[in-house]
Amino acid sequence: MVKLLVGRKGSGKTKSMIQFANDRVEKSDGSVVFINKNHRLMYDLKYKIRVVCMEEYEHITNSDEYIGFLYGIISSDHDIEVIFIDSILKHADVSIADLPEFLGRLKELADKYEIEFIVSISASVEELGEIATQYEILN
Repeated sequence: MVKLLVGRKGSGKTKSMIQFANDRVEKSDGSVVFINKNHRLMYDLKYKIRVVCMEEYEHITNSDEYIGFLYGIISSDHDIEVIFIDSILKHADVSIADLPEFLGRLKELADKYEIEFIVSISASVEELGEIATQYEILN
Protein backbone atom coordinates (compact mmCIF):
# COMPACT_ATOMS: atom_id res chain seq x y z
CA MET A 1 0.00 0.00 0.00
CA VAL A 2 1.22 3.49 -0.85
CA LYS A 3 -0.04 6.46 1.16
CA LEU A 4 0.75 10.12 0.57
CA LEU A 5 1.30 13.19 2.71
CA VAL A 6 0.69 16.15 0.43
CA GLY A 7 1.11 19.89 0.93
CA ARG A 8 3.18 22.92 0.18
CA LYS A 9 6.59 23.46 1.75
CA GLY A 10 6.22 24.42 5.41
CA SER A 11 2.83 22.76 5.87
CA GLY A 12 4.07 20.27 8.51
CA LYS A 13 4.45 17.12 6.39
CA THR A 14 7.84 16.17 7.81
CA LYS A 15 6.71 16.71 11.38
CA SER A 16 3.71 14.47 10.71
CA MET A 17 5.91 11.81 9.13
CA ILE A 18 8.23 11.81 12.14
CA GLN A 19 5.23 11.36 14.45
CA PHE A 20 3.81 8.57 12.25
CA ALA A 21 7.18 6.78 12.20
CA ASN A 22 7.75 7.11 15.95
CA ASP A 23 4.24 5.83 16.67
CA ARG A 24 4.56 3.00 14.16
CA VAL A 25 7.87 1.68 15.48
CA GLU A 26 6.34 1.20 18.93
CA LYS A 27 3.53 -0.97 17.51
CA SER A 28 5.59 -2.79 14.90
CA ASP A 29 6.93 -6.32 15.07
CA GLY A 30 9.10 -5.66 12.02
CA SER A 31 11.44 -2.95 10.80
CA VAL A 32 10.63 0.69 10.09
CA VAL A 33 12.77 2.61 7.60
CA PHE A 34 12.83 6.41 7.20
CA ILE A 35 14.47 7.81 4.06
CA ASN A 36 15.40 11.47 4.26
CA LYS A 37 17.49 13.89 2.21
CA ASN A 38 20.04 14.49 5.01
CA HIS A 39 20.92 13.77 8.65
CA ARG A 40 18.86 16.68 10.01
CA LEU A 41 16.02 14.52 11.35
CA MET A 42 18.09 11.68 12.75
CA TYR A 43 17.69 12.72 16.39
CA ASP A 44 13.95 13.36 16.09
CA LEU A 45 13.33 9.72 15.21
CA LYS A 46 13.36 6.88 17.75
CA TYR A 47 16.53 4.81 17.78
CA LYS A 48 14.72 1.67 16.54
CA ILE A 49 14.01 3.32 13.18
CA ARG A 50 16.53 2.70 10.43
CA VAL A 51 17.37 6.13 9.00
CA VAL A 52 18.72 6.36 5.45
CA CYS A 53 20.19 9.72 4.39
CA MET A 54 20.16 10.13 0.62
CA GLU A 55 22.96 12.70 0.51
CA GLU A 56 25.28 9.74 1.22
CA TYR A 57 24.12 8.19 -2.07
CA GLU A 58 24.62 11.10 -4.47
CA HIS A 59 25.05 8.74 -7.44
CA ILE A 60 21.35 7.82 -7.33
CA THR A 61 20.21 10.33 -9.90
CA ASN A 62 16.90 9.11 -11.32
CA SER A 63 13.79 7.16 -10.41
CA ASP A 64 15.08 3.87 -11.89
CA GLU A 65 18.15 4.01 -9.68
CA TYR A 66 15.99 5.01 -6.71
CA ILE A 67 13.74 1.98 -7.20
CA GLY A 68 16.86 -0.21 -7.44
CA PHE A 69 18.07 1.34 -4.20
CA LEU A 70 14.77 0.44 -2.54
CA TYR A 71 15.15 -3.15 -3.77
CA GLY A 72 18.55 -3.19 -2.05
CA ILE A 73 17.06 -1.96 1.23
CA ILE A 74 14.29 -4.54 1.03
CA SER A 75 16.67 -7.38 0.19
CA SER A 76 18.82 -6.57 3.22
CA ASP A 77 15.90 -6.84 5.66
CA HIS A 78 12.95 -9.14 5.01
CA ASP A 79 11.12 -7.86 8.10
CA ILE A 80 10.42 -4.33 6.82
CA GLU A 81 6.83 -3.31 7.50
CA VAL A 82 6.90 0.31 6.42
CA ILE A 83 9.20 2.67 4.53
CA PHE A 84 8.74 6.41 4.99
CA ILE A 85 10.10 8.57 2.16
CA ASP A 86 10.29 12.24 3.13
CA SER A 87 10.11 14.86 0.36
CA ILE A 88 10.48 12.56 -2.65
CA LEU A 89 10.72 15.53 -5.03
CA LYS A 90 14.08 16.39 -3.42
CA HIS A 91 15.50 12.90 -4.11
CA ALA A 92 17.12 11.64 -7.31
CA ASP A 93 15.67 14.33 -9.58
CA VAL A 94 12.14 12.96 -9.22
CA SER A 95 9.62 15.49 -10.56
CA ILE A 96 5.84 15.73 -10.41
CA ALA A 97 5.77 14.42 -14.00
CA ASP A 98 7.66 11.29 -12.83
CA LEU A 99 5.27 10.57 -9.95
CA PRO A 100 2.66 8.42 -11.74
CA GLU A 101 5.28 5.90 -12.87
CA PHE A 102 7.32 6.13 -9.65
CA LEU A 103 4.32 5.66 -7.35
CA GLY A 104 3.06 2.83 -9.55
CA ARG A 105 6.39 1.06 -9.14
CA LEU A 106 6.25 1.66 -5.38
CA LYS A 107 2.79 0.07 -5.36
CA GLU A 108 4.22 -3.00 -7.12
CA LEU A 109 6.96 -3.23 -4.47
CA ALA A 110 4.40 -2.77 -1.71
CA ASP A 111 2.18 -5.52 -3.07
CA LYS A 112 5.02 -7.95 -3.81
CA TYR A 113 6.82 -7.58 -0.46
CA GLU A 114 3.84 -6.59 1.72
CA ILE A 115 5.43 -3.30 2.69
CA GLU A 116 3.62 -0.04 3.31
CA PHE A 117 5.13 3.10 1.79
CA ILE A 118 4.34 6.54 3.17
CA VAL A 119 5.60 9.28 0.88
CA SER A 120 5.56 13.03 1.42
CA ILE A 121 5.23 15.29 -1.61
CA SER A 122 5.74 19.06 -1.56
CA ALA A 123 2.87 19.96 -3.85
CA SER A 124 -0.81 20.73 -3.59
CA VAL A 125 -3.48 18.13 -4.28
CA GLU A 126 -4.46 20.21 -7.31
CA GLU A 127 -0.92 20.01 -8.70
CA LEU A 128 -0.98 16.23 -8.39
CA GLY A 129 -4.22 15.96 -10.34
CA GLU A 130 -5.20 12.35 -11.09
CA ILE A 131 -2.44 10.98 -8.82
CA ALA A 132 -4.27 12.29 -5.77
CA THR A 133 -7.31 10.14 -6.54
CA GLN A 134 -5.29 6.91 -6.90
CA TYR A 135 -3.66 6.85 -3.47
CA GLU A 136 -4.77 7.41 0.09
CA ILE A 137 -3.96 10.94 1.25
CA LEU A 138 -3.14 10.99 4.99
CA ASN A 139 -3.59 14.71 5.58
